[in-house]
Amino acid sequence: MSAIVDFLNNIFWGYILIYGLLAVGLFFTIRLGFIQFRYFGEMFRCVLGSRESDKDGISPFQALTVSLASRVGTGNIAGVAVALTLGGPGAIFWMWMVALVGMATAYAESTLAQLYKTHGPDGMYRGGPAAYIARGLGQPWLASVFSVALILSFGLIFNAVQANSIAEAAATPIETMLVGSGMFEATPEGTAAAFTAAKAIIGAVVAVLAGIIIFGGIPQIARVAEFVVPFMAGLYLLAAIIALVMNIDRVPGILSGIVLNAFGLQETVGGVAGSVTAAMMNGIKRGLFSNEAGMGSAPNIAAVATPAPHHPSSQGFVQALGVFIDTILVCTATATMILLADVIPSAELTGVNLTQAALGDHFGNLGQIFVAVAIFFFAFTSIIGNYSYAENAVVYLGAGKGGIMMLRVAVMGMVVWGAIQAVGTVFSFADASMGLMATINLVAIVLLSGTVLVLTRDYIRQRKEGRNPVFVVADHPEIAPGVDKTIWTANNG
Repeated sequence: MSAIVDFLNNIFWGYILIYGLLAVGLFFTIRLGFIQFRYFGEMFRCVLGSRESDKDGISPFQALTVSLASRVGTGNIAGVAVALTLGGPGAIFWMWMVALVGMATAYAESTLAQLYKTHGPDGMYRGGPAAYIARGLGQPWLASVFSVALILSFGLIFNAVQANSIAEAAATPIETMLVGSGMFEATPEGTAAAFTAAKAIIGAVVAVLAGIIIFGGIPQIARVAEFVVPFMAGLYLLAAIIALVMNIDRVPGILSGIVLNAFGLQETVGGVAGSVTAAMMNGIKRGLFSNEAGMGSAPNIAAVATPAPHHPSSQGFVQALGVFIDTILVCTATATMILLADVIPSAELTGVNLTQAALGDHFGNLGQIFVAVAIFFFAFTSIIGNYSYAENAVVYLGAGKGGIMMLRVAVMGMVVWGAIQAVGTVFSFADASMGLMATINLVAIVLLSGTVLVLTRDYIRQRKEGRNPVFVVADHPEIAPGVDKTIWTANNG
């Protein structure tokens, strides 16, 4: 089984997706007229246009924060550090490039998710890639395959991985307390047992906290994300700004060095070296994993939003901004704090340890504690964000309330399991599952790119006329099949 999974991952991530995601991003960037650059301000207008939601959906701002809850995870802390270690500072430049073209992909997939959404059995808006694959392409069987792959990867295994990150970061102090209390002997065997017990305790606590939120459904997840995500991301960016100000004289050299290193014109930046090939491959991979553009994940929550203005494209703009925030802001914050610190990445000092060492250099012990706290919040919010995607997939498969209940229990179980176990092998299975869903999604959005173009031109035309864009599906019979005509009417706008 491991051999099969490794073979699939080599195909998906070594060939199809690395080039496919970039190619699709460039395709939509060009076909939509560089929309992510020309209409960057529209993204903020669509996010802030309405903080309210109707009874059937969540607000655009809530949809953005839930998608960021999933996007901004431990990879933004540990993954960026690994990219720097393996690829050098130039990897950050290629992360930027992936994000900039990925914004167009994110716009396209979330616009389609809005267009093909329907009312679920609970009355709430439901949709996502499964909806536009089934109703837009007329391939319900392929939509079912996509949904199963999403549930396995985002709903279950990735949540175990996030729980493992929390447990590894927080288990040591609890282990010390358990040994000090006399519950475990102060021997290597006793310490190892205490460490395992500490991770089990952490897993149980995280599972209970996650359960309190996910049993409230997507509206509850949205309310939590709306508060926690801006707070945690804001604090993290504030720490980066302080580090930049403290080292302001070095900032121009670091930023220019990132660009020069990406093309082999400067060998080292901030004491970190890397080759052009390593920079490109590691930066592209890290960027794709982090911002999820084209993966088919964020469209699941984009479909639940009540867009403002009432047009599918407005939610596309919102999710394009999510890619920008995740990579251009949060990932760059991690990279600059590392490059400005007096630390050198190595095989021994990488991942979370490298980021902790960097913040420790900037802020002392407080910096190391801050990283541990950030890991908890980034990982925890990823768990609830990932769950929201999986719930949409369960609804599409027709599992009903019973299926949703089973998913919630399974997520809590995977959190406990992931906190205790090494998740390397299972993580490879999740990579294969995500590779399958991403491949299906990329093919779907390219085949439906004509529909995206029609929606985009309709939105921009109304903006240029000085109107608040409203999509009326009756005016576009060429894309009407499969669209819920009761949602996209002039009266709803």
